[in-house]
Amino acid sequence: MRARDHGIVIGLAETGRWNAITDVPGVRVGHTTLIEGDSVRTGVTVIVPHDGEPFAEPVFAGYHWLNGNGELTGMAYLRELGMLASPIGLTSTASVGVVRDTLAALDPGGQGWSLPVVGETWDGSLNDIAGRHVTSGHVRDAFSTASGGAVAEGSVGGGTGMICHGFKGGVGTASRVVDGLTVGVLVQANHGHRDRLTVNGVNVGRSLGTSGVPHEGAGSIIGIVATDAPLLPHQCARLARRASLGVGRTGGAGENSSGDGFLCFSTGNRDLPLNVLDAVTPKTYPVTVMADDHLDPLYHAVIEATEEAIVNALVAAGPMTGFRGLTVEGLDGARLASLLARG
Repeated sequence: MRARDHGIVIGLAETGRWNAITDVPGVRVGHTTLIEGDSVRTGVTVIVPHDGEPFAEPVFAGYHWLNGNGELTGMAYLRELGMLASPIGLTSTASVGVVRDTLAALDPGGQGWSLPVVGETWDGSLNDIAGRHVTSGHVRDAFSTASGGAVAEGSVGGGTGMICHGFKGGVGTASRVVDGLTVGVLVQANHGHRDRLTVNGVNVGRSLGTSGVPHEGAGSIIGIVATDAPLLPHQCARLARRASLGVGRTGGAGENSSGDGFLCFSTGNRDLPLNVLDAVTPKTYPVTVMADDHLDPLYHAVIEATEEAIVNALVAAGPMTGFRGLTVEGLDGARLASLLARG
């Protein structure tokens, strides 16, 4: 069940067919979910940015940090060249290394310099995080099974052990179509205080009781924005920055101990030269660029899709019991819709 299954409509713009990041043509998502025994509640999510070879066909990209108590690997390379040249991995804080190394090894060109992008949020309340249960095989499975179409949400992949606004959180996604262009957002939501949870401008958190979740509000959120609008790197960074406004609309503030990072990539220019050794690259190359004066509809699309992706993560997750017997309740979509109807 998603927000719209309960009649909860966020924003004004239309969604894509799947209301997911995969509405951007070529974008694929794969999950490996690990729920084992009483203590393992973790996993990995892989986003493939287009239907070509992601290591050999870079796309323009940019990023923004709302609060930097988190990790996105490969950002020095991305900042320097303004390009994304790898799949994107999302996982537990303790599993960044194995996900990064595995994605680097998947580069069929074997250049040995690949710097994959991997983001994390901390799942140590529901998951035995010190056990580092994600393996290279799990990463490979998520990559090899990545597909378009509907995207599994909630307690799946990298979002398996995450907590959001005192409820079970995880993976959520949404999309918007404006002026014939598509914007899709996928979040790994592990942030926020219960009493600040807001949907469609209505504070619902204070009506939903206290959570009893340890370290409430100390988590993080990673958001990936994809678009087929032809954008330059600095424009991608501007869209990524707007995702933080979507977090704010749901009551997040980029708290002190939260790692809130957002990356945006554009598939609008695919024939970009890759910076590799011994490659023959053109001295100049053409690109198509959207005028900055026309970006505002995309900004609103990112904000709306980010808010809805967070709500989808909450509604889809359901309750979970995990490490040391901690139980985290799910956010009931029907109850949420009832609170919104009362305003």
